Amino acid sequence: MSEVPDFDTLWDFHDPAATEQRFRALLPGPYAPSWRAELLSQIARTQGLQRRFDPANVTLNEAEALLGDTDVRPRVRCLLERGRVLNTSGDPASSRALFRSAFELASAEGLDFFTVDAAHMLGIVEPPEIQLDWTGHAIRIAEVSADPRARNWLGSLYNNLGWSMMDLGRFEEALAIFQKAVPFREAQGKLIELRIAKWCVGRALRALGRFDEALAIQTALHAEWAAAGGEEDGYVSEELGELLLELGRTGQAKAYFAQAYQRLSADTWLAEHEAPRLERIKTLSQGA
Repeated sequence: MSEVPDFDTLWDFHDPAATEQRFRALLPGPYAPSWRAELLSQIARTQGLQRRFDPANVTLNEAEALLGDTDVRPRVRCLLERGRVLNTSGDPASSRALFRSAFELASAEGLDFFTVDAAHMLGIVEPPEIQLDWTGHAIRIAEVSADPRARNWLGSLYNNLGWSMMDLGRFEEALAIFQKAVPFREAQGKLIELRIAKWCVGRALRALGRFDEALAIQTALHAEWAAAGGEEDGYVSEELGELLLELGRTGQAKAYFAQAYQRLSADTWLAEHEAPRLERIKTLSQGA
């Protein structure tokens, strides 16, 4: 038996198509069925992120056919990915039982990383009144876990909890949570995630009417993207537009809304789930 590759290190969540190809290159190897089942579960995840839901379900069927009675970790991963496909394809209610099963199975086996993953997903798909409980539970597990991979969930969990607070109008609490995520992302050295964390702090400040502070954050982020030579970040431009509008600087706001619309109109998720928001950006980009 060849040495088993750690395929999880090959993940690039910003490029699921390329990740799928890297994973598929490993499939011909002479590895155990349980390992192949785990790998297939992650191929299904890449397909789900590409919104290729039917192929993702076929891949998961293939993975589940390889599972033996004692293959706990691969089974947990298949449950998680089947649930994610259901949720992303628009059926979060059907995903809940799968995530609960994954949580119970992973928790019983002491698999902290996957226990946190399942709790994190339940914090997304459960009814709003219990989402905070699940996200808080996931944070508590991650903060005390001896598993570094479980602790690495904290950046995403702080983000999720902050947005749950935002949705409830609890802006001060949201700001405190978002601020907690910034040093965590700095310590991780993940530049894109750090920029997202800072953006969230700015967004909470706008919700609190602290426009000048928010503007300073978003302006700095805009400059970072420009200095890096990458594509314009539409969400930063949108925030700059909103802030300048609040401050009565409508001419400048229009220019940023135009930048935002150019980038965000190509975002299929935004077009599908937040069409009125996208239409508002378009309208403001054309305003006098």
